[in-house]
Amino acid sequence: MQNQSFISCFFQFNEKRTTTKTEIVAGITTFFTMVYIVFVNPSILGDAGMDKQVVFVTTCLIAGFGTLAMGLFSNLPIALAPAMGLNAFFAYVVVAKLGYSWEIGMGAIFWGSVGLFLLTLFQIRYWLMASIPLGLRVGIGAGIGFFIALIGFKNMGLVVANPATLVALGELHDPKVLLGILGFFIITVLAARNIYSGVLISIVVVTGLALFLDPDVQFHGVVSMPPSLDAVVGKVDVAGALDSALLGIIFSFLLVNLFDSSGTLLGVTDKAGISDEKGRFPKMRQALFVDSLSGVVGSYVGTSAISTYVESGAGVSVGGRTGLTAVVVGLLFLLTIFFSPLAGLVPAYATAGALVYVGILMASSLIKVQWEDLTEATPAFITAAMMPFTYSITEGIAFGFISYCAMKTCTGRIREVNAPVWVVAILFLIKFIWVG
Repeated sequence: MQNQSFISCFFQFNEKRTTTKTEIVAGITTFFTMVYIVFVNPSILGDAGMDKQVVFVTTCLIAGFGTLAMGLFSNLPIALAPAMGLNAFFAYVVVAKLGYSWEIGMGAIFWGSVGLFLLTLFQIRYWLMASIPLGLRVGIGAGIGFFIALIGFKNMGLVVANPATLVALGELHDPKVLLGILGFFIITVLAARNIYSGVLISIVVVTGLALFLDPDVQFHGVVSMPPSLDAVVGKVDVAGALDSALLGIIFSFLLVNLFDSSGTLLGVTDKAGISDEKGRFPKMRQALFVDSLSGVVGSYVGTSAISTYVESGAGVSVGGRTGLTAVVVGLLFLLTIFFSPLAGLVPAYATAGALVYVGILMASSLIKVQWEDLTEATPAFITAAMMPFTYSITEGIAFGFISYCAMKTCTGRIREVNAPVWVVAILFLIKFIWVG
């Protein structure tokens, strides 16, 4: 009873109008909506040459400790984990397309995370967010969604390369393609019926079927002691990432994480009813520090940048209002460490549906664009379209900022362009002129 009283007092149950049971149920709900990341992240980073089982463990560790810190220091029902989008950008663009080693690529993520931490430290994070026009913010989020969806279609084999038409439809008689499509529809149908764990259910069903239909998928057990982390932890090349050619990539990591993480914090706290009309909420400073510092630590140990998760809204929707929800999520992630053999079992096409689903969620923000105003609509569209078409988040952001300045200037509305937007656009122009 005394422990219960301490927990109630520490997490301010009376002020938040909640109970221990409600918070625990909310934590379990949030966990099952986002635990898919422990399978998706190793699958993506594994394509960059990283050890999947080690990444499984480090993903669980940073998600666990980061979420615990969020719950204990900010008393918010918000969970953290490696960011979808940034991990795909890292694996398929920085490593696969540009040819950097995963050690240097992860170093670039580290410096981008350090930049976000410094913005938080000097209290200019939200000022910078407020300086970026809504159309560009929406375009960046939607573009990442399209980019992730393209990777998902590629991983399930539904979209393939074609020298004549650039891309083409894959082989629909291939069981792997059909399983990937099945996984996607399981997720979307369950999500439409408000079943929060649809992504996890999809991965389990598709992987189970793959055991019988795909000879490449082999069962190697469920539970084991965690493997040695030496193959990943301590291998990030922080110094090697300080290359002038990587400055644009570092800036992209910083900008994407800034919008993704900050936007999620605002959205979830608003849904929980704990933020005011300006988006401010209790212990906001602590939450931002935990969020940004977790990103630095996560990239340093090799799990890609950490971000707040929009799936936290699932726990909020069933009553989660305090940090105890986050503490429950963190503890469950730490327990998941002992299931690392499962990471090597899940094929890429089993997680492909999750990538496409995340793309849908991110692209839905396009509804906020002022389509009747071409000076707003054009940069938003250019930003979103150029990411998948150039296979680069960086180029999409660059063309978005440059086109925004061009449209406003050439239509006599140059005063609508603020200083931060000019600085970013000019920096990207310098990059295109002198670097390429």
